[in-house]
Amino acid sequence: MTQIAFIGGGNMARSLIGGLLKHGAAPSDINVAEPMAAAREALTSDLGVTCHGDNKAAAAGADVVVLAVKPQVMPAIQGDLRDILQAKSPLLISIAAGVRIDQLERWFGALPIVRCMPNTPALIGAGATGLCANAAVSAAQKAKAQEVLGTAGVTRWIDDEALMDTVTALSGSGPAYFFAMVEAMEAAAVAQGLPRDAARALAAQTCLGAGRMLTEGGEDAATLRQRVTSPNGTTQAALESFAADGLPLIVANAMGAARKRGVELAASLDEPT
Repeated sequence: MTQIAFIGGGNMARSLIGGLLKHGAAPSDINVAEPMAAAREALTSDLGVTCHGDNKAAAAGADVVVLAVKPQVMPAIQGDLRDILQAKSPLLISIAAGVRIDQLERWFGALPIVRCMPNTPALIGAGATGLCANAAVSAAQKAKAQEVLGTAGVTRWIDDEALMDTVTALSGSGPAYFFAMVEAMEAAAVAQGLPRDAARALAAQTCLGAGRMLTEGGEDAATLRQRVTSPNGTTQAALESFAADGLPLIVANAMGAARKRGVELAASLDEPT
């Protein structure tokens, strides 16, 4: 069986581990390195996996190593992991936002590496993850990476790594855009006199229903939008207001800002510390 090590035991790691276990992985095949004792105890109690306070102990013997730590922690853990990774040459999967493959190669050496950008709905099995691989990753290893990330939702391979910053702007940061939209809809409804609990429930369910129609119905967003919009009706009035206020440009500018910030954050890891 494939031995998988998670370096970092936070929420995203926990969601992936939970997904793997639901899809048939054995707890004995998963090791986790987590510095916080309370978190280690919770992972062992809740999921039955073996936890370590030491990165080397978790990674020893692993066929797949998942780096589930914050980007700024990456340079610090290379001292723990570089030699052991070079000796075993496992598949290295990074879910750290914005960290480039060339940076991972510089820190951990020549390895098969998959860079991933999951998002927070992965915590409930409804995630969207973009993946890209370096040339050392075999077809079998790509399948394994997709298996690991696919337990948390939809996955898509991206051939050009430069586009991973766009993936970050689209789906990585995207849940917050929808939260902001629902927040604004709720506030507007309350301002018009609707009770807040009703406004919140109706707005949230509307977001869920629209999302399910997009993912389950097989039709694109433009078709669904047109279907909801009756000529000279209430929806058309709202959409015309959106257009007049420049919604497409607002969204494009926001995604551009997110992409630019992702590039800047990755570049900051190239600076001497």
